[in-house]
Amino acid sequence: MKTLLTLLLLAAAGPALAQIDPTLLRDPGRLRRVPADTMGRPQLNLDAVYNRPFLQAGRLPVALGGYVEANYQNGRTDGIGEGHQFQMRRVTLFVSSAISKRVKFLTEIEFEDGTKEINIEFASVDFEFSPLLNVRGGIVMNPIGAFNQNHDGPKWEFVDRPIAATQLLPATWSNVGAGLFGKKYTDRWVFAYEAYLTNGFDNSVVDNPESRTFLPASKANPDRFEENVNGQLLTTAKVALRRQKVGELGLSHMGQVYNKFEDDGLVLDQRRRLDVWAVDANTTLPGTRTALTGEWAWVRVNVPDNYAPQYGGRQMGGFLDLVQPLRKGRVFGYENAVLNAGLRLEYVDWNRDRFAETGGAIGDETWAVVPALSWRPSPLTVVRLNYRSQWARDFLGNPAVRSATVQVGLSSYF
Repeated sequence: MKTLLTLLLLAAAGPALAQIDPTLLRDPGRLRRVPADTMGRPQLNLDAVYNRPFLQAGRLPVALGGYVEANYQNGRTDGIGEGHQFQMRRVTLFVSSAISKRVKFLTEIEFEDGTKEINIEFASVDFEFSPLLNVRGGIVMNPIGAFNQNHDGPKWEFVDRPIAATQLLPATWSNVGAGLFGKKYTDRWVFAYEAYLTNGFDNSVVDNPESRTFLPASKANPDRFEENVNGQLLTTAKVALRRQKVGELGLSHMGQVYNKFEDDGLVLDQRRRLDVWAVDANTTLPGTRTALTGEWAWVRVNVPDNYAPQYGGRQMGGFLDLVQPLRKGRVFGYENAVLNAGLRLEYVDWNRDRFAETGGAIGDETWAVVPALSWRPSPLTVVRLNYRSQWARDFLGNPAVRSATVQVGLSSYF
């Protein structure tokens, strides 16, 4: 594997080959792991894009990393299922380069479900002026909530990503644009911010196969990386505060006029806006070492009046993860391993509106409970056993449909 990584690094370097010590080819053991944090300071969700393990060969200016996720599952919905299933969820590659002392580049390329989907999730150049002022441009990841940025599989004890982060919000939501970010350290406190202007959503928010207001539908539009559907910029801003040995609190907002309201000067519709607000937090309880990670989001969309009532103008949802270390040390013959127990609670209300005719509440809710066991032979690798119980009620409020799924998953950085 080290030899393969070395060859990949050499191929990525191109013109830099002349600078490489030729003995590296005979000694791939000289590959070194680049520290995720060179400053020794508390990390925030803001830092997730660079806070990953990379491998660098000798003096090569390019570092390489990535992670893999695969799982087995067997699930039933109201007693009907598809039996045993193996899935290759994703392989993600990272490539970073220190172009100069204060100019950095990083890209993240993801291959999902084999190669059914290939996405560039991040590809940006950072210009550092001071810790509090940095400029980023390229394909940026919109910082709404925390999971959208800090989503790497090996960091989580659960096989599935949270439904509120992947279906209420568009997980790994990225767009072409630019903005500012920075951090300020004061003793045990860290303050951070991000603010970006990017391309964004389109009419598929309310015109999609899901038959509901569905923000992730805009991810299917590859043209958002080369043109903006209506010329209106998506604004995303986040502030975060972290206290050392306590935890982090983040507040974020994302908003835009999403519809194509004009074409060559001809007015097609009024300007319809969507707005998303999110709060995220994480902490570790003293004494018990129980880690708590949560996120909650509210969505507001201006839906056309002639749309059916299942297209909600208001949505909300979130998740809470509890992870309790059971044993640290030698586990299954691996030194410094960790055995964890976990529990995830999830809820999404897809439509908080009311029927105009009766005034009754519209249904369309999903909630889930996911107990978990996980084994980490090292901090970079996790093996997960989950039992997912999920209930979904349609917009008419009929009795909920129940799903139960056993999942065994593997995720590892490499």
